[in-house]
Amino acid sequence: MRRLFALLLVLAAAPLAAAQPMSGAEFQSYVEGKTLYFGQNGEAYGVEEYLPDRQVRWSFLDGKCKEGFWYEQSEMICFVYEDQETPQCWSFFREGSKLRAVFRNDPSSTVLYEAKQDDEPMVCLGPEVGV
Repeated sequence: MRRLFALLLVLAAAPLAAAQPMSGAEFQSYVEGKTLYFGQNGEAYGVEEYLPDRQVRWSFLDGKCKEGFWYEQSEMICFVYEDQETPQCWSFFREGSKLRAVFRNDPSSTVLYEAKQDDEPMVCLGPEVGV
């Protein structure tokens, strides 16, 4: 009976542990060297390549890439990109073998999920040239 009670306590605590945001070390261990594709509401949203030293490359799947970096702050992972100074802060959660990300600058507006993982680098088009 005592073992059953202990097992029930462990199972009851499991959802609470799963609801904890990833730390910077956990996030880095999961993403470094990978290219992750994200979706929202069943649609493709964007792709991010996680490079060494917390460097990243992001695209909205349009071939235009933004260089940036990430850092940990108060249980969030914050990204700063070359074209915007305001950090974009997210909470990342493990859900099975994938990630779920909640945008903390406005948590009611954006929740992304990992749709696909790849070890290949992203395809980025060169700078626009024109007349």
